[in-house]
Amino acid sequence: MKRPLGAQISHMLKARGVDTIFGIPGVHNQEMYRGIEEAGITHVLARHEQGAGFMADGYARASGKPGVAYVITGPGLCNIMTPMGQAYSDSVPVLVVSSCLDEVEGIKGQLHQMKDQRAAAATVCDWSAEARTADAAYTLIDRALTEMTAQRPRPKHIQVPIAVLEASAHAAPAPRPYTAPSLPQMGDALDRILSAERLLFVFGGGAQVGFETTRKTLKALGAASFTTYAGRGIVGTDDPLHFGAALSQPSSADVIGSADVVVVVGSELAEVDLWRAHLGHQSLLVRVDIDPSAFTNTDAGVLNILCDGPLLMRALLERAEALGKTTSGWTAEEVAKSRKAWRADSDAPRPGIAPLCDALHSVLPEDTMIYSDMTQFAYVAMDVWPMTKPGHWHHPYGFGTLGYATPAAIGGAIARPGKPTLAIIGDYGFHYTMQELGVAVELGLPLPIILWDNGKLKEIEDSMTRAQIAPNAVIARNPDFCKLAEAFGAYAAAPKTIKQMQEAVLGAFEADGPTLIYLTPDVTD
Repeated sequence: MKRPLGAQISHMLKARGVDTIFGIPGVHNQEMYRGIEEAGITHVLARHEQGAGFMADGYARASGKPGVAYVITGPGLCNIMTPMGQAYSDSVPVLVVSSCLDEVEGIKGQLHQMKDQRAAAATVCDWSAEARTADAAYTLIDRALTEMTAQRPRPKHIQVPIAVLEASAHAAPAPRPYTAPSLPQMGDALDRILSAERLLFVFGGGAQVGFETTRKTLKALGAASFTTYAGRGIVGTDDPLHFGAALSQPSSADVIGSADVVVVVGSELAEVDLWRAHLGHQSLLVRVDIDPSAFTNTDAGVLNILCDGPLLMRALLERAEALGKTTSGWTAEEVAKSRKAWRADSDAPRPGIAPLCDALHSVLPEDTMIYSDMTQFAYVAMDVWPMTKPGHWHHPYGFGTLGYATPAAIGGAIARPGKPTLAIIGDYGFHYTMQELGVAVELGLPLPIILWDNGKLKEIEDSMTRAQIAPNAVIARNPDFCKLAEAFGAYAAAPKTIKQMQEAVLGAFEADGPTLIYLTPDVTD
């Protein structure tokens, strides 16, 4: 059956498992909306394309499926580019489908016209392509969705000319199955890893899948471990040889330097992981990743393995069990000593936040998924929060965008209906995307939003002070956030004590809409 291509695209996405699309309709992309309801897809109307992009990001992180967004030509695409950049830096599968003008060279002065829309989008995503035929659109969509499974998951952008969207087209072909790759032959590499007495693993966000096997492997090998912030929860909180997410602590380099083999799984070892130029290893470094671009270290003592992390950990476990390897050169005492010192170092520059984090953690349901923003509350929490499993704390790690938490948490809550979701955002970041609170109200999401108001861009003020710059432009006059939330139709609370905060959060999970929980550093015990 022939339909306009815009409708066929929605049917194609539905056939490939897409059940939710985030976006905003406009005159240039309205054909994409013709088939959404007919295909049985839920559409979430964002208040701004930036919000739509962050919702798609949050949905993808919570569901494990690609988040999909529909936007218009020109300003719609520009508005979603920040979320695309965030998704790219954090390896989140987001598919952005936009319209584009039929002609931009021979005709000037058109509505929503850009000089080169496709090229602009390409700067913040894995690739950006234009489909000038229905078959090209179908091919590109399948390519995007397959790559998100088979390779490092990253955002893609597909644009379709308005006239092509309007034209009648045959249905997309049936989905094609994808076969996962097998473990490459690497017996020698396994033996080199297992020969270590002080074996150390570093797990990034790319190592979340199969964490149960990872935990068994670490125990069998007697290996110590770190995680990046994105990898928190991969290793159990009860593992006595786990150093935690402390790579940014300068003295972690000394610990890493004492290992005789260091295995890095699913991490770029980016600036936001280390905040230093060198990991600190003095011996063999093994890099394990599905993305060859992660293999940037050219040192002679580096072994690169192009492989999915879970496959490697399973192979190591089987080989260790066959060899009967149980010895360890690490002690629980040295790990505990380091962890205690690093917690104190994390708390010192931002005093008073760690106890709030501990109090919040103590009352949250076990399966709570958290989305945080660029705020000091989150910075401390990521250091001290005990994560029992991975993929339950999401943060704009790589790109560091403000305004991420509120819309991303909305997307996460949509992906997990009936399960607890919580947002943590700062006063300034809330300004960026506060309008999306209306979406949470509209959908009746029981979403607690902790707003940490320290009255300024405190992290920036501290940075300026350290750089001997007289702090300026760090204070903005805030509104009454509680009244603002209520104007949107949300609930609001301003607890004065830790106990009141705990009660407000628990009550918010039971509400029939979102609750803004306003916190300041004046909260008492």
